[in-house]
Amino acid sequence: MELISQLLTIEFDYNLPDRLIAQLPVEPRDSARLLVLDRSSAGIAHRTFADLPELLNPGDLLVRNDTRVVPARLFGVRETTGGKWEGLFLREVADGGWEILSKTRGRIRPGERVLVGSGLALEFVEIRSDGGRIVRPISNGESTTELLIKYGHVPIPPYIRGGIDDPSDRLRYQTVYAQTPGAVAAPTAGLHFTEELFNRLGERGIQTIDVTLHVGIGTFRPIETERIDEHNLHAEWAEVSRSAASKLNETRDRGGRVIAIGTTSTRTLETSARNGAGFEPFSGETALYIKPGHVFRGVDALVTNFHLPKSSLLVLVSALAGIENVKRAYAEAIRLEYRFYSYGDAMLIL
Repeated sequence: MELISQLLTIEFDYNLPDRLIAQLPVEPRDSARLLVLDRSSAGIAHRTFADLPELLNPGDLLVRNDTRVVPARLFGVRETTGGKWEGLFLREVADGGWEILSKTRGRIRPGERVLVGSGLALEFVEIRSDGGRIVRPISNGESTTELLIKYGHVPIPPYIRGGIDDPSDRLRYQTVYAQTPGAVAAPTAGLHFTEELFNRLGERGIQTIDVTLHVGIGTFRPIETERIDEHNLHAEWAEVSRSAASKLNETRDRGGRVIAIGTTSTRTLETSARNGAGFEPFSGETALYIKPGHVFRGVDALVTNFHLPKSSLLVLVSALAGIENVKRAYAEAIRLEYRFYSYGDAMLIL
């Protein structure tokens, strides 16, 4: 096996025509195309996402990431200059502060304020060397969730309509099972599921459980180093409950497969099973970077979207399915004009 330290980032690059970047989701959700890749035979088949119950086995367990995307993109003006300002909420920090990313002309200094709408001001407290900013929200006592719902925009990626959200994105850039607010990007493999599809899966004896990983902006940061092992993956908060860990272990004990919905669920499961003694409950940050050579202890199969070139997500998929298998699958998807990225089509890796 090729040493991880020898893997160049260029190995995970590919050319994609712009017309294949999905700008809108399909309706209904489960009408998306589904490329099925068999790891053992390297075979490729083409189906529809609604066919998923037929492609899985009774006794399999689907694992969903129940994180909920918050309307984290903020637009405002600088109080002192009137210049345009754009920010992205990342998370709450101590003493009611927010960690954000900030974009404007010129430099903002501690003490300066940005006005967001008519009832929210953000006072800059700290400028971090890593590009992050700490701000103190000044409002009428509303919670962070209330403020983001009132003043925030859906943080769709820049490759979708230039990052300009539409009112419909509040519903469609969210899984139907989203519960726990905290993500600044959607776990996009889950966008294809409908309640009716979950009912059909249940009728076939395929159960589901939920874990949580709050997707951060670092997940989508491209690998800019020459070698993949030189890239640092930002930590994200994740949780596997005691009941979820028990259900996962029961599934494995009776010979069922654990099938992750998305790379975020995969990282959560692999963190839970990293000690090799079955699935363990945990709650906290994970910075697990899954690369070729990783020994998968938590995941047997994966439902995923098509990922950006030179991304840690594409590296993860290649670690599970094999670099050459993934290259062939992506080439085939491009040839047949599958729709790519967040609102695009899906893959099932068995």
